[in-house]
Amino acid sequence: MKTAGTAHGVPVTASTDVLVVGAGLAGLHTATLLAREGHDVLLVDRRASLTGAIRTTGIFVRKTLDDFPLPAEHLGPPIRRVVLYPPGLDRPVSLVSARDEYRVGDMAPLYTAAAATAAAAGVRTALGTRYAGRQGDIFHLVGRDGPTTVRARFVVGADGARSTVARDLALDRNRHLLIGAEEVFALPGHDEPPTFHCVVDPTLAPGYLAWVVNDGQHAHVGVAGYADRFPAGLRQALRRFSASAPGLAGVERPEVVERRGGPIPVGGVLRRISCPDGLLVGDAAGAVSPLTAGGLDPCLRLSEHAAAVLHDALRSGKPEALTHYDGASLRADFKGRLMLRRGLAHLRTPALTAAAFTLLRTPLGRAAAGRVLFGDRSFPDAHVGEHGRAPARRVTRRV
Repeated sequence: MKTAGTAHGVPVTASTDVLVVGAGLAGLHTATLLAREGHDVLLVDRRASLTGAIRTTGIFVRKTLDDFPLPAEHLGPPIRRVVLYPPGLDRPVSLVSARDEYRVGDMAPLYTAAAATAAAAGVRTALGTRYAGRQGDIFHLVGRDGPTTVRARFVVGADGARSTVARDLALDRNRHLLIGAEEVFALPGHDEPPTFHCVVDPTLAPGYLAWVVNDGQHAHVGVAGYADRFPAGLRQALRRFSASAPGLAGVERPEVVERRGGPIPVGGVLRRISCPDGLLVGDAAGAVSPLTAGGLDPCLRLSEHAAAVLHDALRSGKPEALTHYDGASLRADFKGRLMLRRGLAHLRTPALTAAAFTLLRTPLGRAAAGRVLFGDRSFPDAHVGEHGRAPARRVTRRV
């Protein structure tokens, strides 16, 4: 990061090639890939520690595990079994894959490891630093020592579902959001197979589901849905579900649990996610499955696309290279999932949900559920190079 003077009367304390706002998995991965290409990258996050305020359950699907060499020591046991429950929890539908389908990441050490990888690549990270807006290529930050300004050629918004960077760049913003909350606690060992329990009950989780992920090491107990449709609010829904959640028979809950929560975009990839001044990644770009609300696989794949496009722009000196980072073209791969999202949103009564389970119990219904839960599809690989061509070398590296 280089020192600088003034611009248009605004004092500038430093300059950088790329300012990345938000040090979640998307921001860390984008920053690392750019730094490895030799670019100067400043990564900022308002959190004082990356191990605090975790918002994701941390479920990695098989395609992510196959394509990205995540540190195995920070991943829980493989999960092959998913159980779907109707309201009342009677006659659940159990699905078992012949392959390892999911692993739950221990997110605090995963973030720490990713931050160490970023630092080794040359990324400069400033924690406890809030993004406070921009004037042209001058970006205002507020850190531990007060306000500062940075000149950057490009900015990356990796700052979550309600992205401030998206607003400042006049890009699209997420309008279709769920709100979720969960409790996480360690488990003693047991003989039950690791299982992902999903409860579809509009009185508990309107428009989405409640879940228990029990991999034998940790339990994640959560609910999510549309904020304005929780009968007594999100916290009350989580308390109610926790009292009778499946998959925890005989488990003694500790008095102190880790609590997570936050908004979840489910409107699909936004159409306008780039401009000549920067782009969006992760939740800020809407890179979350509309149906399953899974976001870790999309955030890694879209981050690789973002890094490739930014590298082209920096190398060529042509900001118009960012036009290849086009959310509208990616949305075409989400038509089916967006349609299913609308269907799930319309399951507003227990009776209607129970009727849907009648179909789910049929061979055709079970096969459809298996394709959704165990399918090989993931977020589309959209790596493009200069002039829209796929680069000769894929930029996947250790996260």
